[in-house]
Amino acid sequence: MIWKNRRVLVTGSAGVIGRKLVKRLVSKEARVLSVDIAYDGEIDSSVNYIQADLSDKIPNECVVFKPEIVFHLAATFERTIEAPGYWKTSFDNNVLASHKLLEEMVSVQTLKLFVFASSYLIYEPKLYLNVSKVQSLKETSSIAPRNLVGLAKYFTERELDFIQQTDSCFRVASARIFRVYGCGSRDVISRWIRASLQGEQIEVWGKQNRFDYIWADDVAEGLIRIAESNNTKGVINLGSGIDRSIGEVVDILKKALGALQVKEISYDMPAEASRADMTLFKEIVGWMPKVSLEEGIRRIIEYERQRI
Repeated sequence: MIWKNRRVLVTGSAGVIGRKLVKRLVSKEARVLSVDIAYDGEIDSSVNYIQADLSDKIPNECVVFKPEIVFHLAATFERTIEAPGYWKTSFDNNVLASHKLLEEMVSVQTLKLFVFASSYLIYEPKLYLNVSKVQSLKETSSIAPRNLVGLAKYFTERELDFIQQTDSCFRVASARIFRVYGCGSRDVISRWIRASLQGEQIEVWGKQNRFDYIWADDVAEGLIRIAESNNTKGVINLGSGIDRSIGEVVDILKKALGALQVKEISYDMPAEASRADMTLFKEIVGWMPKVSLEEGIRRIIEYERQRI
């Protein structure tokens, strides 16, 4: 795919994945229109940036721009336990915002591809909670959204499926993304590093939990690779394909930081053991995420030290 001068709309551009995605698109000389509910002070000067709440109204500029490709990343996430009142936040910023965006985009005749940032939280929890061994989740694995985030993502996936079946004028790809971490993020690894560098104690729970951690830059590259592959349609996993325990994360932090004050918190939630089955992704896209957990943590430490 030739990206030069191609019109690309990116929602959620101020997030940890969005910033990396926009940077890559700019380097490929694409014409980028970025939208986020938050202000992005780091946005490239060559990018047209709109600060807007998509659940309220889709800016007219998004339609006038006549995008050829849309990367829809805008979303609101909660931690393991969703706070009271999150049901409304999730509906507004996940379900409603996505629905309104699709309402506008289906009428844009120039649109050729819609890439949606979905989540592995769509898969049935019984597959990976309190299991005897780590489960590789496949695109064909059973569905039963784990929480409001997973439910919202699945709703948008189904709307996209419906649009694809009834109006095939543009290609649709839903990337089910696993545990993202990266520089300037709110993920638990970044939070622990920031706390440790400030001499604070970190609270660790569920050391036996195993997750598929994927570097934000690799997610951005993976989304671009999905866009570049004409054979990628429908649902596709996007993770590292490798599971690592929270205990391993703590050990890596100890080795990289030296002194690390750890307080272990009792954890009565079901233990998780999951990873992405990346067979389909590798077969279709012909690429795999490159950054190891050790290297990603090293980069975050360097980034946070510079900020301090």
